[in-house]
Amino acid sequence: MKNENQEPTFLVTGASGYVGGRLVRALLDDKKKVRVLVRDAKKILGQSWASHVEIVEGNASNPADLDSALQGVHTAYYLLHSINVATDFGDIESAMAKGFSEAAERAHIAQIVYLGGIANDENRSRHLTSRMNTGIELAKGGTPVLELRAGIIIGSGSASFEMLRHLTHRLPIMTTPKWVSNRTQPIAIRDVLYYLRSAANLAEPVDGIRDIGGPEVVTYAVMMQKFAEISGLRKRIIIQVPVLSPKLSSLWIGLVTPVPTSLARPLVESLISEVVVDPAKSIDQTIDKPAEGLLTVRQAIELALTSTANNRVETRWSDAAHPIAPWQKAQGDPSWAGELTLKDHREVTTDVPLHLIWREIEGIGGDHGWYGSGWMWYLRGLIDRLFGGVGLRRGRRDPQYLRIGDSLDFWRVENLEKEKKLRLYAEMILPGKAWLEFNLSEKDGETVVSQDALFAPRGLGGQIYWYLVSPFHLFIFPTMLRNIVKAARKSHTLS
Repeated sequence: MKNENQEPTFLVTGASGYVGGRLVRALLDDKKKVRVLVRDAKKILGQSWASHVEIVEGNASNPADLDSALQGVHTAYYLLHSINVATDFGDIESAMAKGFSEAAERAHIAQIVYLGGIANDENRSRHLTSRMNTGIELAKGGTPVLELRAGIIIGSGSASFEMLRHLTHRLPIMTTPKWVSNRTQPIAIRDVLYYLRSAANLAEPVDGIRDIGGPEVVTYAVMMQKFAEISGLRKRIIIQVPVLSPKLSSLWIGLVTPVPTSLARPLVESLISEVVVDPAKSIDQTIDKPAEGLLTVRQAIELALTSTANNRVETRWSDAAHPIAPWQKAQGDPSWAGELTLKDHREVTTDVPLHLIWREIEGIGGDHGWYGSGWMWYLRGLIDRLFGGVGLRRGRRDPQYLRIGDSLDFWRVENLEKEKKLRLYAEMILPGKAWLEFNLSEKDGETVVSQDALFAPRGLGGQIYWYLVSPFHLFIFPTMLRNIVKAARKSHTLS
């Protein structure tokens, strides 16, 4: 039996994702006791809040892991989705929600809070239907479920905002599907977090659906024009045509914006629906509006742009891993897993101080580029995008600092030891698995820098691929290492 005087525990699932990572910090700011369930604890160790939460490592599809995570929990935030992990995300999400509901009932928790999508339009997309079905599965158990349904979320680092920002910046004239004129009620990420954290303070459990949205109903086309105005750009010329299907639109977005086609398509399909708050389901009947009011579309865009410009992007859409090919094992597989590993090794010893070398290595990618052979990197990124991969446009969360789990162009930070090691895992489409690793050490007063490109091929095709691209390695990797040292030496001379 639970001790009524015991401080309640709040479980956050999806803590390594865009909303979950910010919610954890918000709950901690409210002095809540927080537990997180993550598949890989290493992915969140770089977060400022990591040492202030209880971490349970496990899989949300495993009943035993759920039982462990939910033990003694008062309220569980369900922020899990599979939109960026699999093509059959609907079935996966329903099964996951069913298992979570059953585990919550076994643990006798007081409340589940689920963030879904507004699905009041009968002409709803596959993505919104999946979000709705997830709520239905969660509600089938005996635990009260407060389902908060939101439309487009505007915030620095969100996929919707990145689509809006890059489309508007890069296309002064654009042909668009006619449904960019459909109505939508966007909400700022700040206000989404307000409602989620307010749900932790409810006097009694709430069971039901509540729509959340900002104070304005607009169209996607209007949002693009507002963004252009705020950014000091000319008014965009938008030509609506009836022939652009969601598939064609998402392919185009995959080429023009950092959002890959696999993620763009369900987001684009959702624009077909009228995503507007239903007054009968309004959150106002359960939680009062924030004292300072909800942010308008203009205010939300301005806040997101300010955070981006000032490098205060706490989480990004790309924090969730991009789907990898089914033959690829987890990155953490041991060396004895039986894989052949091919290597391109480079090493240099220099009198440049180690901390300056590290600064250049940690700043790699994004706007800084990859220290030479720029056209080769661009071409590889373009090929990746054409085949449905993430390409180079994801950039960086922060221009100077990295943390484990960060996406970095078409890499992800797998391991980081400050001024010692940086290991990047490739999320580009490949016939195998690839890493880029830097190691730093000091010897006899000098800095030793090693750089390894590692590749675990999938069968004969993977091995052929490695040997086909090896000639390019003769230009890319020596140039990269040489220019890293050169840039560090220049900064040392200037200082």
